[in-house]
Amino acid sequence: MKDIGFIGLGIMGKPMAKNLLRAGYRLVVYNRTASKMEEVVAAGAQPAQSNREVAEKSEVIITMLPNSPEVKEVVLGPNGVLEGARPGSIIIDMSSIAPLVTMEIAKIAQAKGVRMLDAPVSGGEPAAIQGTLSIMVGGPEEDFQACYDILRAMGSSVVRVGPIGFGNLAKLANQIIVAINIAAMAEAFTLACKAGLEPAVLYEAIKGGLAGSKVLDAKAPLVMNRKFDPGFRINLHIKDLTNVLETSHQLGVPMPLTSSVLEMMHAMKVDGHGDEDHGALAKFYEKLAQTEIKTRQ
Repeated sequence: MKDIGFIGLGIMGKPMAKNLLRAGYRLVVYNRTASKMEEVVAAGAQPAQSNREVAEKSEVIITMLPNSPEVKEVVLGPNGVLEGARPGSIIIDMSSIAPLVTMEIAKIAQAKGVRMLDAPVSGGEPAAIQGTLSIMVGGPEEDFQACYDILRAMGSSVVRVGPIGFGNLAKLANQIIVAINIAAMAEAFTLACKAGLEPAVLYEAIKGGLAGSKVLDAKAPLVMNRKFDPGFRINLHIKDLTNVLETSHQLGVPMPLTSSVLEMMHAMKVDGHGDEDHGALAKFYEKLAQTEIKTRQ
């Protein structure tokens, strides 16, 4: 499959689309804000005028959108993907949305002879640029195998976790762990800095032990150097954790830690930090303790 459509060229979608071009795929792209297509078109993609046109010209249609309502609108809405998709084509939704919405869209698509995978990603903008995303895939094994090489062009880890909707279930689990790790890091470093311990020294001391993690390695240096440009915005993490709680309530699974971190992130949004990187959650603790996690060396 060489003809791919890509809808949604935001902070993640743009570099993902460019990696598909580098891998030799023919790409048709569409974004509601037309200016966001310019860089990808300059790299070799063909622009489309609608979601429907993307589907008409593609064997595989990838969507990378903010949340469930946007995916439903793009796929099911007027002039949408299902109006143009041919029977046998495959939709790969790489957005992070509610699993039950994924299942709903897939059922409607199936009735029209269109296959679907849900394949949300983890790794943020740096991994999207480098093509090293972790991709969690839900859907039939046959469709997964048909699209595996496409997904590998964007990610270094591509794992099928189960039937349709399970990709987003895995992503929700991922987002719980990331959020709570960032909060734990922020809480620990705030304590240490308030007592006078140099944060860079603390990081060196603990990163090789049991407290070490990819989250610590990715976020602690940025916090210490006061770099909060978004790799993954707090507002987007709020969206994901809201989907976590919606799903957990439907399944009857209490989520006390996730609920607490979500409220912290809402507080950050109210304070005007919603478009900063989720590592800026550290500012929540800094404000309470009247200190700053900042390297002094």
